[in-house]
Amino acid sequence: MSKKIKIGLVGLGHLGKIHFELIRQINYFVLIGIYDIDLKRAKSFAKKFNVKKYKNLEKLISESDAIDIVTPTDTHFNIASKCLKLNKHIFIEKPLTKTLREGQKLIDLIKNKKIVAQVGHIERFNPAFKSVNSLITNPLFIESHRLAEFNPRGTDVSVVLDLMIHDIDIILTLIDSKIKTISGVGVPVISKTPDIANVRIEFENRAVVNLTASRISLKNMRKTRIFQKDTYISINYLNKEVEVLKIKNAPKKPNEYDMILENAEGVKKQILLKTPKIHDSNPIKEELSLFAESIINNTKPLVSLESGLNALNVAHQIINSFK
Repeated sequence: MSKKIKIGLVGLGHLGKIHFELIRQINYFVLIGIYDIDLKRAKSFAKKFNVKKYKNLEKLISESDAIDIVTPTDTHFNIASKCLKLNKHIFIEKPLTKTLREGQKLIDLIKNKKIVAQVGHIERFNPAFKSVNSLITNPLFIESHRLAEFNPRGTDVSVVLDLMIHDIDIILTLIDSKIKTISGVGVPVISKTPDIANVRIEFENRAVVNLTASRISLKNMRKTRIFQKDTYISINYLNKEVEVLKIKNAPKKPNEYDMILENAEGVKKQILLKTPKIHDSNPIKEELSLFAESIINNTKPLVSLESGLNALNVAHQIINSFK
Protein backbone atom coordinates (compact mmCIF):
# COMPACT_ATOMS: atom_id res chain seq x y z
CA MET A 1 0.00 0.00 0.00
CA SER A 2 1.80 3.11 -1.26
CA LYS A 3 -0.90 5.61 -0.34
CA LYS A 4 -1.63 6.65 3.21
CA ILE A 5 -4.02 4.64 5.34
CA LYS A 6 -7.35 6.37 5.83
CA ILE A 7 -8.16 5.84 9.49
CA GLY A 8 -11.21 6.74 11.53
CA LEU A 9 -11.23 7.17 15.31
CA VAL A 10 -14.14 5.92 17.38
CA GLY A 11 -14.27 7.14 20.98
CA LEU A 12 -13.22 10.52 22.38
CA GLY A 13 -12.74 9.70 26.04
CA HIS A 14 -9.46 10.21 27.90
CA LEU A 15 -7.57 7.55 25.94
CA GLY A 16 -9.32 8.38 22.67
CA LYS A 17 -8.01 11.94 22.84
CA ILE A 18 -4.47 10.61 23.29
CA HIS A 19 -4.92 8.36 20.26
CA PHE A 20 -6.22 11.36 18.28
CA GLU A 21 -3.04 13.34 18.94
CA LEU A 22 -0.73 10.44 18.13
CA ILE A 23 -2.50 9.33 14.95
CA ARG A 24 -1.89 12.79 13.54
CA GLN A 25 1.85 12.38 14.24
CA ILE A 26 2.16 9.10 12.33
CA ASN A 27 2.99 9.59 8.65
CA TYR A 28 1.38 6.34 7.59
CA PHE A 29 -2.07 7.63 8.54
CA VAL A 30 -4.46 10.27 7.36
CA LEU A 31 -7.23 10.80 9.92
CA ILE A 32 -10.42 11.18 7.91
CA GLY A 33 -12.80 11.68 10.82
CA ILE A 34 -14.02 10.96 14.33
CA TYR A 35 -17.13 9.47 15.90
CA ASP A 36 -18.42 9.47 19.46
CA ILE A 37 -21.78 8.38 20.77
CA ASP A 38 -21.92 11.73 22.57
CA LEU A 39 -22.63 13.90 19.53
CA LYS A 40 -22.18 17.16 21.45
CA ARG A 41 -18.72 16.09 22.57
CA ALA A 42 -17.82 15.06 19.02
CA LYS A 43 -19.09 18.37 17.61
CA SER A 44 -17.10 20.42 20.11
CA PHE A 45 -13.97 18.34 19.53
CA ALA A 46 -14.29 18.55 15.75
CA LYS A 47 -14.65 22.32 15.87
CA LYS A 48 -11.69 22.75 18.20
CA PHE A 49 -9.30 20.62 16.14
CA ASN A 50 -10.76 21.19 12.67
CA VAL A 51 -11.48 17.53 12.00
CA LYS A 52 -14.51 15.96 10.33
CA LYS A 53 -17.20 14.68 12.66
CA TYR A 54 -19.34 11.75 11.61
CA LYS A 55 -22.89 11.48 12.90
CA ASN A 56 -23.16 7.95 11.53
CA LEU A 57 -20.69 5.26 12.65
CA GLU A 58 -21.36 3.05 9.64
CA LYS A 59 -20.47 5.88 7.25
CA LEU A 60 -17.14 6.48 8.98
CA ILE A 61 -16.37 2.77 8.77
CA SER A 62 -17.30 2.55 5.08
CA GLU A 63 -15.11 5.53 4.14
CA SER A 64 -12.06 4.32 6.10
CA ASP A 65 -9.35 1.73 5.48
CA ALA A 66 -8.93 1.18 9.21
CA ILE A 67 -10.72 2.02 12.44
CA ASP A 68 -9.18 2.79 15.83
CA ILE A 69 -11.65 1.61 18.51
CA VAL A 70 -11.15 3.39 21.84
CA THR A 71 -14.50 2.88 23.52
CA PRO A 72 -15.87 1.09 26.62
CA THR A 73 -15.30 -2.66 26.60
CA ASP A 74 -18.95 -3.63 26.22
CA THR A 75 -19.09 -1.78 22.87
CA HIS A 76 -16.00 -3.40 21.35
CA PHE A 77 -17.71 -6.37 19.75
CA ASN A 78 -20.48 -4.40 18.08
CA ILE A 79 -18.10 -1.84 16.56
CA ALA A 80 -15.36 -4.31 15.63
CA SER A 81 -17.73 -6.78 13.99
CA LYS A 82 -19.17 -4.02 11.78
CA CYS A 83 -15.65 -3.13 10.68
CA LEU A 84 -14.55 -6.69 9.98
CA LYS A 85 -17.68 -7.51 7.99
CA LEU A 86 -16.72 -4.62 5.70
CA ASN A 87 -13.10 -5.87 5.52
CA LYS A 88 -11.69 -2.94 7.47
CA HIS A 89 -8.52 -3.18 9.57
CA ILE A 90 -9.03 -2.56 13.28
CA PHE A 91 -7.00 -1.47 16.26
CA ILE A 92 -9.01 -2.30 19.37
CA GLU A 93 -8.14 -1.27 22.90
CA LYS A 94 -7.76 -3.91 25.61
CA PRO A 95 -9.53 -5.95 26.75
CA LEU A 96 -10.48 -7.41 23.39
CA THR A 97 -14.16 -7.88 24.24
CA LYS A 98 -16.33 -8.34 27.30
CA THR A 99 -16.93 -12.05 26.74
CA LEU A 100 -14.89 -14.92 25.32
CA ARG A 101 -17.66 -15.78 22.88
CA GLU A 102 -17.51 -12.27 21.41
CA GLY A 103 -13.73 -12.47 21.09
CA GLN A 104 -13.91 -15.80 19.28
CA LYS A 105 -16.54 -14.43 16.88
CA LEU A 106 -14.19 -11.61 15.90
CA ILE A 107 -11.42 -14.11 15.22
CA ASP A 108 -13.81 -16.14 13.08
CA LEU A 109 -14.67 -13.01 11.08
CA ILE A 110 -11.07 -12.49 9.91
CA LYS A 111 -10.31 -16.09 8.97
CA ASN A 112 -9.01 -16.34 5.40
CA LYS A 113 -9.14 -12.55 5.05
CA LYS A 114 -6.25 -10.14 4.63
CA ILE A 115 -7.34 -8.03 7.57
CA VAL A 116 -5.00 -6.68 10.24
CA ALA A 117 -6.59 -6.72 13.68
CA GLN A 118 -4.48 -5.60 16.64
CA VAL A 119 -5.26 -5.38 20.37
CA GLY A 120 -3.90 -2.51 22.47
CA HIS A 121 -1.86 -4.33 25.11
CA ILE A 122 0.43 -1.37 25.65
CA GLU A 123 3.00 -2.85 28.07
CA ARG A 124 4.44 -4.99 25.26
CA PHE A 125 5.70 -1.68 23.87
CA ASN A 126 6.91 -0.20 27.15
CA PRO A 127 10.62 0.66 26.65
CA ALA A 128 11.51 -0.77 30.08
CA PHE A 129 10.01 -4.16 29.18
CA LYS A 130 11.55 -4.11 25.72
CA SER A 131 15.02 -3.48 27.15
CA VAL A 132 15.02 -6.76 29.11
CA ASN A 133 12.60 -8.96 27.16
CA SER A 134 15.41 -10.89 25.46
CA LEU A 135 17.00 -11.62 28.86
CA ILE A 136 13.88 -13.38 30.15
CA THR A 137 14.37 -16.99 29.11
CA ASN A 138 12.80 -19.34 31.65
CA PRO A 139 11.02 -17.55 34.52
CA LEU A 140 10.49 -19.59 37.67
CA PHE A 141 8.61 -16.96 39.67
CA ILE A 142 7.00 -13.67 38.61
CA GLU A 143 5.41 -11.13 40.92
CA SER A 144 3.55 -8.06 39.65
CA HIS A 145 1.90 -5.14 41.40
CA ARG A 146 -0.32 -2.80 39.41
CA LEU A 147 -1.86 -0.17 41.66
CA ALA A 148 -3.76 2.95 40.64
CA GLU A 149 -5.51 5.81 42.35
CA PHE A 150 -9.27 5.70 42.01
CA ASN A 151 -10.73 6.90 38.72
CA PRO A 152 -14.35 6.26 37.72
CA ARG A 153 -13.15 5.54 34.18
CA GLY A 154 -12.90 1.77 33.66
CA THR A 155 -15.05 0.71 36.61
CA ASP A 156 -17.63 -0.77 34.24
CA VAL A 157 -15.53 -3.96 34.43
CA SER A 158 -13.59 -5.81 37.15
CA VAL A 159 -10.12 -4.58 38.08
CA VAL A 160 -8.91 -7.82 36.48
CA LEU A 161 -10.13 -6.66 33.06
CA ASP A 162 -9.30 -3.03 33.77
CA LEU A 163 -5.71 -3.29 35.11
CA MET A 164 -4.51 -6.83 35.78
CA ILE A 165 -5.02 -7.89 32.17
CA HIS A 166 -1.87 -5.92 31.26
CA ASP A 167 0.21 -8.25 33.42
CA ILE A 168 -1.73 -11.31 32.28
CA ASP A 169 -0.77 -10.54 28.69
CA ILE A 170 2.89 -10.09 29.66
CA ILE A 171 3.19 -13.37 31.58
CA LEU A 172 1.56 -15.28 28.74
CA THR A 173 4.32 -14.02 26.44
CA LEU A 174 7.04 -14.96 28.94
CA ILE A 175 5.95 -18.42 30.11
CA ASP A 176 5.68 -21.10 27.44
CA SER A 177 3.52 -23.54 29.35
CA LYS A 178 -0.10 -24.38 30.02
CA ILE A 179 -1.76 -23.14 33.20
CA LYS A 180 -2.26 -25.79 35.87
CA THR A 181 -4.18 -23.96 38.61
CA ILE A 182 -5.55 -20.49 39.34
CA SER A 183 -6.64 -19.27 42.76
CA GLY A 184 -7.54 -15.73 43.62
CA VAL A 185 -9.55 -13.30 45.69
CA GLY A 186 -11.31 -10.16 44.50
CA VAL A 187 -12.89 -7.50 46.71
CA PRO A 188 -15.41 -4.88 45.55
CA VAL A 189 -14.94 -1.69 47.56
CA ILE A 190 -16.51 1.14 45.59
CA SER A 191 -17.69 -0.65 42.44
CA LYS A 192 -20.07 -3.55 41.90
CA THR A 193 -17.14 -5.59 40.62
CA PRO A 194 -13.78 -6.22 42.37
CA ASP A 195 -11.58 -3.15 42.86
CA ILE A 196 -8.75 -5.11 44.49
CA ALA A 197 -7.57 -8.53 43.36
CA ASN A 198 -4.77 -10.98 44.06
CA VAL A 199 -4.18 -14.21 42.20
CA ARG A 200 -1.70 -17.07 42.18
CA ILE A 201 -1.18 -18.92 38.90
CA GLU A 202 0.74 -22.19 38.67
CA PHE A 203 1.92 -23.48 35.31
CA GLU A 204 2.57 -27.06 34.24
CA ASN A 205 6.30 -26.32 33.94
CA ARG A 206 6.19 -25.40 37.68
CA ALA A 207 6.53 -21.64 37.11
CA VAL A 208 4.50 -19.60 39.61
CA VAL A 209 3.01 -16.14 39.14
CA ASN A 210 1.55 -13.81 41.77
CA LEU A 211 -0.45 -10.84 40.50
CA THR A 212 -1.93 -7.97 42.52
CA ALA A 213 -4.08 -5.19 41.11
CA SER A 214 -5.91 -2.33 42.81
CA ARG A 215 -7.69 0.74 41.51
CA ILE A 216 -8.26 2.35 44.91
CA SER A 217 -4.66 2.82 46.02
CA LEU A 218 -3.07 5.94 47.47
CA LYS A 219 -0.28 5.80 44.89
CA ASN A 220 0.35 4.50 41.40
CA MET A 221 2.61 1.51 40.88
CA ARG A 222 3.36 -0.74 37.91
CA LYS A 223 6.17 -3.11 38.81
CA THR A 224 7.13 -6.65 37.91
CA ARG A 225 9.86 -8.81 39.46
CA ILE A 226 11.09 -11.86 37.57
CA PHE A 227 13.20 -14.66 39.03
CA GLN A 228 14.94 -17.26 36.90
CA LYS A 229 18.05 -19.37 37.28
CA ASP A 230 20.96 -17.09 38.23
CA THR A 231 19.05 -13.93 37.28
CA TYR A 232 16.69 -11.44 38.92
CA ILE A 233 14.99 -8.77 36.78
CA SER A 234 12.98 -5.82 38.06
CA ILE A 235 10.81 -3.79 35.67
CA ASN A 236 9.22 -0.48 36.60
CA TYR A 237 6.75 0.22 33.80
CA LEU A 238 5.66 3.52 35.31
CA ASN A 239 9.09 5.13 35.66
CA LYS A 240 10.58 3.16 32.76
CA GLU A 241 13.41 1.73 34.86
CA VAL A 242 14.98 -1.74 35.01
CA GLU A 243 17.47 -3.60 37.16
CA VAL A 244 19.14 -6.89 36.31
CA LEU A 245 21.04 -8.88 38.93
CA LYS A 246 23.05 -11.84 37.66
CA ILE A 247 24.79 -14.40 39.84
CA LYS A 248 27.91 -16.29 38.81
CA ASN A 249 30.77 -18.12 40.50
CA ALA A 250 33.00 -15.68 42.36
CA PRO A 251 36.46 -15.03 40.92
CA LYS A 252 39.37 -16.55 42.84
CA LYS A 253 40.75 -13.08 43.50
CA PRO A 254 37.85 -10.63 43.72
CA ASN A 255 38.62 -6.94 44.00
CA GLU A 256 37.35 -4.78 46.84
CA TYR A 257 34.38 -3.52 44.85
CA ASP A 258 33.03 -6.95 43.86
CA MET A 259 29.80 -7.99 45.58
CA ILE A 260 30.48 -11.49 46.94
CA LEU A 261 28.10 -13.76 48.88
CA GLU A 262 29.22 -16.90 50.70
CA ASN A 263 26.83 -19.60 51.91
CA ALA A 264 27.18 -21.92 54.91
CA GLU A 265 29.09 -24.47 52.81
CA GLY A 266 31.65 -21.88 51.79
CA VAL A 267 30.45 -21.56 48.20
CA LYS A 268 31.06 -18.05 46.95
CA LYS A 269 28.95 -16.28 44.33
CA GLN A 270 29.38 -12.91 42.73
CA ILE A 271 26.42 -10.59 42.15
CA LEU A 272 26.59 -8.38 39.07
CA LEU A 273 24.24 -5.42 38.70
CA LYS A 274 23.39 -4.44 35.15
CA THR A 275 21.20 -1.60 33.94
CA PRO A 276 20.33 -2.19 30.28
CA LYS A 277 20.01 0.91 28.16
CA ILE A 278 16.42 2.04 27.72
CA HIS A 279 15.49 3.75 24.48
CA ASP A 280 12.66 6.06 25.49
CA SER A 281 9.58 6.01 23.31
CA ASN A 282 5.83 6.53 23.42
CA PRO A 283 4.29 3.03 23.69
CA ILE A 284 0.90 4.09 22.26
CA LYS A 285 2.50 5.81 19.29
CA GLU A 286 4.69 2.78 18.71
CA GLU A 287 1.84 0.27 18.79
CA LEU A 288 -0.21 2.41 16.40
CA SER A 289 2.81 2.78 14.08
CA LEU A 290 3.34 -0.99 14.05
CA PHE A 291 -0.37 -1.44 13.35
CA ALA A 292 0.09 0.73 10.26
CA GLU A 293 3.21 -1.17 9.20
CA SER A 294 1.34 -4.47 9.51
CA ILE A 295 -1.33 -3.12 7.18
CA ILE A 296 1.23 -1.85 4.66
CA ASN A 297 3.32 -5.04 4.72
CA ASN A 298 0.38 -7.43 5.15
CA THR A 299 1.98 -9.01 8.22
CA LYS A 300 0.56 -10.31 11.47
CA PRO A 301 0.55 -7.67 14.23
CA LEU A 302 2.59 -8.16 17.39
CA VAL A 303 -0.57 -8.37 19.51
CA SER A 304 -3.12 -10.31 17.49
CA LEU A 305 -6.76 -11.05 18.29
CA GLU A 306 -5.63 -14.51 19.38
CA SER A 307 -3.26 -12.93 21.91
CA GLY A 308 -6.04 -10.69 23.14
CA LEU A 309 -8.39 -13.66 23.49
CA ASN A 310 -5.78 -15.69 25.40
CA ALA A 311 -5.36 -12.86 27.92
CA LEU A 312 -9.14 -12.46 28.16
CA ASN A 313 -9.56 -16.20 28.74
CA VAL A 314 -7.13 -16.18 31.68
CA ALA A 315 -8.76 -13.01 33.05
CA HIS A 316 -12.14 -14.73 33.10
CA GLN A 317 -10.65 -17.80 34.78
CA ILE A 318 -9.30 -15.48 37.47
CA ILE A 319 -12.69 -13.80 37.92
CA ASN A 320 -14.36 -17.19 38.15
CA SER A 321 -11.86 -18.23 40.81
CA PHE A 322 -13.21 -15.46 43.06
CA LYS A 323 -16.50 -17.31 43.24
